[in-house]
Amino acid sequence: MSNRTLAIIKPDAVKKNVCGKIIAMMEEAGFKVVAMKKTRLTKAVAGAFYEVHKERPFYGELVDFMCSGPVVPIILEKENAVADYRTLIGATDPAEAEEGTIRKLYADSKGENAVHGSDSDENAAIESNFFFSRQDQVNLA
Repeated sequence: MSNRTLAIIKPDAVKKNVCGKIIAMMEEAGFKVVAMKKTRLTKAVAGAFYEVHKERPFYGELVDFMCSGPVVPIILEKENAVADYRTLIGATDPAEAEEGTIRKLYADSKGENAVHGSDSDENAAIESNFFFSRQDQVNLA
């Protein structure tokens, strides 16, 4: 059964002009792009998106980073989407990421780690709906 996950190409990767390479890796891994846009987050929007981390010490730094340049949110579809995408992106810290993963190839640090990936099917739905209206999500059943 196909399901979906939310990916975000973060400001560091957008600035490096590697969006196309990252999207190609997603598609080569069997993901179908359901929705995609380039946008710039305000502090309020980034804060709301990462609200779950509000009490953690890195929250303010994360919000500031996500507002530092354009981002590319993408809804991806594939069987086992969440787990397969998290495997494709690699560990949060690129120094610990497996060879050939997105973060190993394009991330600079644990804080500037190129991409976001949903951590569960439930959060994937919440996060996808945060960035995209139902009308934006093509091929809906």
